[in-house]
Amino acid sequence: MKPCDENIKKTLKLAEEMLNLADKGDAVREDAGCGVLYGVLRDSGYKIRKLAEVEKEAHIKKGWWKEGGIK
Repeated sequence: MKPCDENIKKTLKLAEEMLNLADKGDAVREDAGCGVLYGVLRDSGYKIRKLAEVEKEAHIKKGWWKEGGIK
């Protein structure tokens, strides 16, 4: 797998971690400030995931994307 594709896979994984952390943090928050923080984290995770998915599709269409590498 090309290094640029490895980085896209890492970005997708990071976005999922952001979404998971936002869910966990929101479940135990004790004030509105934390709610804002986790809302921003969740929103950013969704945006990053969408951009990475679009880029992955572009690489697939170019024939660059090969499965394997980082899970």
